[in-house]
Amino acid sequence: MYNMHSKFKAFYQRNVVLSNKEKQSLFNKKNINVQRLKDGLKEYNEEKGTDYKLAETPIVQGSVAMSTVVQNEDNDYDIDVAIVFDKSNLPDGTTATKNIIVNALKKKCSQFNVEPEAKTNCVRIVYAENYHIDFAIYRRYVDEDGNYKYEHCGSEWRERDPRKITKWFLDQNKGREYKLREVVRLIKMFSKSRSAWANMPGGLIQSVLVDEKFQSCDRADERFYHTMVAIRDRLADHKEVYNPADPTKSLKLVSSDSVKMENLYNRLKDKLGKLDILFDSDCTYNQAIEAWEEFFNHSYWTDLKQVERALMTKSYSQLSESEVYYDYRETEEYIDTLFPVNLRYVVNLDCKVKKDERVVGWLSEMRKQHKLLLPGYNLYFEASTDAPRPFQVYWKVKNRGPMALEQDCIRGQIERTDKLTQVEPTSFRGDHYVECYIIKGAECVAKARIDVPIRV
Repeated sequence: MYNMHSKFKAFYQRNVVLSNKEKQSLFNKKNINVQRLKDGLKEYNEEKGTDYKLAETPIVQGSVAMSTVVQNEDNDYDIDVAIVFDKSNLPDGTTATKNIIVNALKKKCSQFNVEPEAKTNCVRIVYAENYHIDFAIYRRYVDEDGNYKYEHCGSEWRERDPRKITKWFLDQNKGREYKLREVVRLIKMFSKSRSAWANMPGGLIQSVLVDEKFQSCDRADERFYHTMVAIRDRLADHKEVYNPADPTKSLKLVSSDSVKMENLYNRLKDKLGKLDILFDSDCTYNQAIEAWEEFFNHSYWTDLKQVERALMTKSYSQLSESEVYYDYRETEEYIDTLFPVNLRYVVNLDCKVKKDERVVGWLSEMRKQHKLLLPGYNLYFEASTDAPRPFQVYWKVKNRGPMALEQDCIRGQIERTDKLTQVEPTSFRGDHYVECYIIKGAECVAKARIDVPIRV
């Protein structure tokens, strides 16, 4: 297969992955509307003499939580947020429950063109710029073993864990060397590559198919191509897809889902055929570009063709790509996908800085005094908490910046140590951070973060 790995990775990083700014915009919208909900519930309670309140920090779900949102969704971003109440704090009826959330949101969303609306499985807020936020409502109770059980508010209350699908995806992505997310993003780009291509399967179905037929190849272009071929052949055989959190349940919920599966099969079959040229021994660079242009229907590949023509005519203006793209793994994890977050206690976090066993100072004071934190130091993080024992302690170390990307070392995994101390070296420049979590009764009851800016 003609090797387009470097161009494929540049396309992926530049035109597929959502920018940090856009990701932050999604989370900001989530935070704003969660606060609207809290404020609306407070006002609702004051008027009605009720006491409805969230039992946990709201949980981001779906493509935002799995970080599979891509750039070509035409700002039609669906932000799924699970809001959890104690079972004893809600009415028994699902309609009555959804109406409480609708009425609470209406008190704080009066400026919207479309009022908050109760759907079958959520309460929806629609933005003018085509963002919409779906509040999925859950209730929880403690079973006989002391564990939380969750039920989702749909047409009726059904047992469902709000974290299970996200955790499944993150575990599968980790097991596949953090390459599963890359292929999922790319198939979503393909599925949305033509405005006339309506009725394609949703992101969860595509994620399940990619996981089921994932092909482990070293090159990004080969990995994607061979996975798509395997999905095409699988869909030719059968088009049923089951919920990874409950394999007894189909993800094809309505009759139109069968049409969507057929569409995905036919469109993959057609466009994969356009890539046959990549396997010809005399395939040229320009032919390879045209093949991927036909597949993705994206201006990135069209621009590459223009660069090729400019080379042939000795016009070298705008031929170099200014950005540098690193082939790194997205390894970061988030505490709310692992545990319910109900912050009832405080954890304080600071860091003793040493150089060759000599104490340089405490990080909090060094930052106040604008003292540089340089490579070659050792950092001794110390946490203290007012949470009563017993509890577990988890840590997260996140590296950021070009050197972390270049060395494929962004880290960000959440690891249990049960120690209130953590030692790390200052390996390379970047605006890093460290977080500490206190877990008690299977909940995150306290957390703290300290920024670690390392300079040269």
